[in-house]
Formats: sequence, C-alpha cells, structure tokens
Amino acid sequence: MKPIVRRRKIIAPAAYSLVEVIVAILVLALMLISLYGGFSSGFAVVKLARENLRATQIMMQKMETVRLLKWSQLLDTNNFLQPAFTDYYDPSGTNANAFGAVYRGFVSTNAATGVSADYAANMRTVTVNIFWTNYPRGLTNTPIVLTRQMRTLVAKYGMQNYVYQ
Repeated sequence: MKPIVRRRKIIAPAAYSLVEVIVAILVLALMLISLYGGFSSGFAVVKLARENLRATQIMMQKMETVRLLKWSQLLDTNNFLQPAFTDYYDPSGTNANAFGAVYRGFVSTNAATGVSADYAANMRTVTVNIFWTNYPRGLTNTPIVLTRQMRTLVAKYGMQNYVYQ
C-alpha cells in the first residue's frame, strides 16, 4: 500500500505590497490636487466673466441714456449726462454691504473725429470708460484693475428727433 501524500498548495498572499499602496496614494493625491485646481480656476473664470458682463450692462445702460437725450441735453453734461458715476455688481446688496465689485465710470462727449468736415459740427463722440478692481486669491494678493470702454457717434439730427416730436 502506498502512503497518502498530501500536497500543499502555495497560495499567493491576497494583499497589496507597500510599494503598490504608496504609488496608488500618490496617484490619487495627484488627481485630487488637479481636480481642486480645475474647480478653483473654473470658479475664477466664471467670476471674471460675470464681472465683465456686469460692466457691459452698465455701459449699455449709459449708452441707452445717451440715445434718448436731445442734442442740447447731450451737450449739457453737468445736468443730464453725469461725467462720473459709480455702480455696483449687485446694486440690491448695498444695504447689507454685500454689493460685490465697485464700478467707477466716466462719460465724455467730444467733437467727432474721423468724419468729413461737413458732418463734424453736427456729430459728437460719446465714450464710456469703466474701471473696477478684481481681488484674486491664490499666489498673488495684488489687486488687478480691469477696464472696458464703449464708444459711439451721436448725430445732431439723429434718432432723438424722432423720439421728441
């Protein structure tokens, strides 16, 4: 009779080695840092786009005011078209001191340039400049002053004559 020989199976360990765990943690940390960086830069881009849109809205509001002024009112900048103004990102938040960015603007009316001499006496160039300060967070705490400009020509015998007949 033959003796029964039992063979032992060598089973590989079911755990990860220390090197594999460290590499996995390193890869996971790199992915999380990249995700955080993507979110923070995305939020900064959205904030800047909203501020730019608000600046454009303020300038369009001033241009619509110019469009409705009579020629005599356009020339009288102290009473009708204020040369300097201040507006806010969130005008309804001024009571709670949560108005966001402060926009400072300037409106100027000058003689039209680049038009023929026949029309120059009856045309004005209206320019709206707007400035606001962005306070970025991150590596630098230096405030960034942003600016936008909108310009149009207004004719003495233009649209306002049809509005005020």
